[in-house]
Amino acid sequence: MPNPSLLILPGDGIGPEVMAEVRRIIDWFGANRGLAFDVSEDLVGGCAYDAHGTPLHDDTMARAQEVDAVLLGAVGGPKYDDLDFSVKPERGLLRLRKEMDLFSNLRPAQCFDALADFSSLKKNVVAGLDIMIVRELTSGVYFGEPRGIFKEGNERVGINTQRYTESEIARVARSAFDLAMKRGKKLCSMEKANVMESGILWRDVVTEVGRDYPEVELSHMYADAGAMQLTRWPKQFDVIVTDNLFGDLLSDLAAMLTGSLGMLPSASLGAPMANGRPKALYEPVHGSAPDIAGQGKANPIACILSFAMALRYSFDQGGEAARLEAAVERVLADGLRTADLMGPDGGTPVSTSGMGDAILAALDASQ
Repeated sequence: MPNPSLLILPGDGIGPEVMAEVRRIIDWFGANRGLAFDVSEDLVGGCAYDAHGTPLHDDTMARAQEVDAVLLGAVGGPKYDDLDFSVKPERGLLRLRKEMDLFSNLRPAQCFDALADFSSLKKNVVAGLDIMIVRELTSGVYFGEPRGIFKEGNERVGINTQRYTESEIARVARSAFDLAMKRGKKLCSMEKANVMESGILWRDVVTEVGRDYPEVELSHMYADAGAMQLTRWPKQFDVIVTDNLFGDLLSDLAAMLTGSLGMLPSASLGAPMANGRPKALYEPVHGSAPDIAGQGKANPIACILSFAMALRYSFDQGGEAARLEAAVERVLADGLRTADLMGPDGGTPVSTSGMGDAILAALDASQ
């Protein structure tokens, strides 16, 4: 059998730096665990625009459709702020999500014990936190039509349309229920059914899908109330499913409960391919952080943990994913800290590559 294939898209800003550490991790699994991958690399975002005049070349899009999984670093930066909206770096990422039909975005928020003091909330509120937000990713207000800025009379009007079909809601709901079955069998669906017709439909369809999962405890919550509850007592949740816009907001809120955006991975999954694997793109939640690019300050852990998610969800290597996650936890427990994790209690400062070195050493020790 051929090796599984990975397309790496480092992107802009700190993307190439954190992805370099992931490449070292991938090589380690090939050399030490018999998990060899066929790895190729290409451009996305601002660097693709610089090279091709587009944030995602058609050839790159075609390659992304063919591989078993895509790993992406980050896109964007102030250099591209004045570009036309249609060719901004972020449009490359949105095109990948849309054309690969990656409708289910998994965003875990896990608070490692060693970082419980880094959260803005009290330690007892976040210690042991382990929740999963499932965000619908290819529809809703980010893609709905009509959209744009139009002239009405003497003023401009900005329009974006929130639009969902029953089938779009049902398929992301089903992916969330399947995930809940593998976790704590508890799912909370969040929308704004009190003021939005799309929210009414969302609640109705999720309830209908829930009838096929009698073992899962299903609850519903308005998204604004959900944000409040995430900051009041986040451990009341296990899996949360929500739409594209609310998922974007709520997952970033949940990310900060853990202490740093530099810690959080994500997976975007689509329908199964011919080989049974879902189409998939894995990326850290953080942005391109151009203010620290090239300085060795970036935290590579979110990108490394995104590869761990790839091991688990694309390659059925849950045990090896757990090995990598345990290595990260060991390094943090030993007090190693990139700049974003340096708090008042100190720690041992390390660079981006220094964190990679430590995680590789922890993997060596795990054998």
